[in-house]
Amino acid sequence: MGKPSIAIVGAGPGGLTLARILHLHGVHASVFEREAFSSVRPQGGSLDMHADSGQFAIQCAGLTAEFKRIARYEDQESRIYDKHGKLLFVDAAIAGKDRPEVDRGHLRQMLLDSLPSGVVRWDHELTTVAQQDDGTVELAFRNGTSERFDLVVGADGAWSRIRPLVSDARPIYSGVMFVELGIDDADTRYPELARLVGRGLMFALGDSKGLLGHRDANAHLGVYAAMRVPEDWVETSGLDWSSGDAIRTSLTSYFNGWSEELLQLISQSGGYGERIAPRPIYALPVGHRWEYRQGVTLIGDAAHLMSPFGGDGANLAMRDAADLALAVVEEEDWRVAVQKTETAMFARAEEAAAGAKEAIEDVFSPDGLAHTLQVMEEHRG
Repeated sequence: MGKPSIAIVGAGPGGLTLARILHLHGVHASVFEREAFSSVRPQGGSLDMHADSGQFAIQCAGLTAEFKRIARYEDQESRIYDKHGKLLFVDAAIAGKDRPEVDRGHLRQMLLDSLPSGVVRWDHELTTVAQQDDGTVELAFRNGTSERFDLVVGADGAWSRIRPLVSDARPIYSGVMFVELGIDDADTRYPELARLVGRGLMFALGDSKGLLGHRDANAHLGVYAAMRVPEDWVETSGLDWSSGDAIRTSLTSYFNGWSEELLQLISQSGGYGERIAPRPIYALPVGHRWEYRQGVTLIGDAAHLMSPFGGDGANLAMRDAADLALAVVEEEDWRVAVQKTETAMFARAEEAAAGAKEAIEDVFSPDGLAHTLQVMEEHRG
């Protein structure tokens, strides 16, 4: 049986990894992305690449050398503070650790650069998807074009347009809201905040809230104010969202009683291209799966969206992609390949999703600080 015609919807880490590994083995796939071009929006902060998932996929993609040029092995530190700014835990020994950090934008560009021109089809926002009588799947786009494929892979994230073909499941609000902030050129402009965050990830926890910071490339600090609140909190909180200054002032007051040093992560945020954005945390039900349907499958967040507490999202998406690509290449019947990889993906994702659900509930509980300290000590041990 010949190889299928393949469409990948979504040019994130999962979709691009899938296209790259297929390309290496002589199998063409078209990647459809609604964005007009690669840099139309920021891609977010850092990811830690796990050896058995993200790094495994990068190796399968033949990009290990390119990855090492953009990876930050020196930024694997962890810090935990209480709400008064007291440092309670630090794991600064990075020798031997193998979860290097990489900026999402740098990772995406590495993958884009590895693909021939024309593989990624920009400005293709999906409007309808329909399976035909012959088993093929037709994709129609807002730009007026449409095409049919033997296999459509939904790599289109939390609110996937492909998922409804195989599942009625929808993401559920976790009860936790992040507000995304950032500080540019921290080493020069705010060296005390750069030291506070350290060379990796920091948590300050208390009152079922958190201030989270992580070091990105180019001395940027990603900052999140996080709290357990209703899903409509942005509309009902009474906070002033009219401008950046107003949001910072409102958020600072929301953390009343917290250390002034920690609150500077909010008050000193901003900079070129400032973005302050609420990020409600959603997840698909733990154990989400579906009955095999010819011609359609999902990978990454489209298949198993989970909270970021575990760091598995992009890693699992890339591992899903690697497994699917290699199976399609190696199996005589690509339909069998899809079924096999779905079965393996379901089991792997269920374990990770259960851990992520437990972690976010523990971190934002009244005893969140104690829970987090215990987990971090266990990991260090």
